[in-house]
Amino acid sequence: MTTAPRHVIFGTGAIGLAVLDALRRRGETARMINRSGSARVPDDVEVVGGDARDPAFTSAIAQGADVVYQTLNPPYPEWTAQFPLLQAGVLAAAEAAGARLVSMENVYMYGRPAGRPLTEDRAYDAHTTKGRLRGGMARELLATHEAGRVEVAIGRASDYFGPRGGAQSNLGDRLFPAALAGKTAAVLGNPDQPHTYTYIPDIGEGLAVLGEHPDAPGQVWHLPNDPDTRTTRQLVDIVYRHAGRPAGKLRAMPPVLLRALGVVNPVLRELVEMQYQFDEAFVVDSSKIANKLGVQATPVEQALADTLSEYRHA
Repeated sequence: MTTAPRHVIFGTGAIGLAVLDALRRRGETARMINRSGSARVPDDVEVVGGDARDPAFTSAIAQGADVVYQTLNPPYPEWTAQFPLLQAGVLAAAEAAGARLVSMENVYMYGRPAGRPLTEDRAYDAHTTKGRLRGGMARELLATHEAGRVEVAIGRASDYFGPRGGAQSNLGDRLFPAALAGKTAAVLGNPDQPHTYTYIPDIGEGLAVLGEHPDAPGQVWHLPNDPDTRTTRQLVDIVYRHAGRPAGKLRAMPPVLLRALGVVNPVLRELVEMQYQFDEAFVVDSSKIANKLGVQATPVEQALADTLSEYRHA
């Protein structure tokens, strides 16, 4: 194995691949790390398999890197057991290499919006198990930065959608194929509340900027969101319009059904506590990264049309 390129990405899911896309637009390449050692990437991209919970492995694999990206996301039922260990392994890699760590997070640590947009200075007031876990992990990263051990920049996204979003996205496999077929789409939560969704290519671009901008470290940045927050139903209607289908084909999964299905499906069971995000307006403000780092969101109409095109040609 050769010396690592400047960029090492832990995780080859939708977010890791979006970071790779953003780096390649800059003429850069990256080494990607996952469990299996294989991923659907261009032939000139190295993919290495291993256990990111092992700091000896992660430190060796990132030797020589300038920027390390943490985009790993274990299955929901395994968060408590796996996530802190994965973060510790990637943090050890960045520290050993003397590299900047760019960490991908969500917004669970803030808890309920309580009628206000979520901004980066919001207190961590999570009432859920996963939210408290994410809050603790974020505090650990920022404390490591403050101690001077690792240069850390944190990017946070709301529920994501876009290329490779798949079944994990609320605006994913349950929506786009249904729109193309003229069938009924299914979504989680109340579709008539405004809800911020973050476009996956914008996440990749935002994280890449956090890896290169001199003002990024030591701070939390909400990754780019279209400031015109729509309801889930409005977004579904846009997709159906672009698909040339009548609007209104939407079935919402109520919390009581989610709880019932969670009895036999552990992933759905873990989703139950997060349904508060759809009970009221859930708006994630990303004006900070737009104003200070110049990273703008793709307009949501274009993002949805491009995602639909990806599904059409899959």
